Amino acid sequence: MLKITMLYELDFAILDFIAANLKCAFLDFIMPIITFLGDGGWFWIAVAVVMLIFKKTRKTGVMMAAALLCGLIFGNLLLKPLIARVRPYDLREGIELLISKPSDYSFPSGHTLASFEAAVVLMVRERKRFGWAALALAVLIAFSRLYLYVHYPSDVLGGILLGTAFALFSVWLVDTIWQKLSQRSEKASAQKQ
Repeated sequence: MLKITMLYELDFAILDFIAANLKCAFLDFIMPIITFLGDGGWFWIAVAVVMLIFKKTRKTGVMMAAALLCGLIFGNLLLKPLIARVRPYDLREGIELLISKPSDYSFPSGHTLASFEAAVVLMVRERKRFGWAALALAVLIAFSRLYLYVHYPSDVLGGILLGTAFALFSVWLVDTIWQKLSQRSEKASAQKQ
């Protein structure tokens, strides 16, 4: 119980530091826009769909889709209701939200989870073209959740760790399956000749 209390104290210390020292009109305007890109993972889903269209990036698109699916199932549908962590604004009086109240639980941060799933896949597969930009956007989306006081830092950290793990697992899984399918296709072509 003491460790949980200490975690909450650290989480709130970080959130309160951000609120006291970084709040400004510019960030009040821009952070809801940045966080919107992570709403329901729509932006990352759209990127994956676009990548699926083109043969050159199709494998990366499949990897992103697999990672996002893992996050949806294990992060949003299993962990959030299982842990049932109350959002920070529900435990602090006087917090005025700049966005609508989220309707689900707090841990892990779904915005961060989806963002890091997609960004890590892009870092592994498309580092020079898209990876660094995707990672920068993922970090901004994760930070926006703290700035907006809708997640604890430990929720965001959980989203980063789980998102990275799901991304790396999806890269490995899709690559393994892709290679086996390619080998079968090559064998079938050789047998026809």
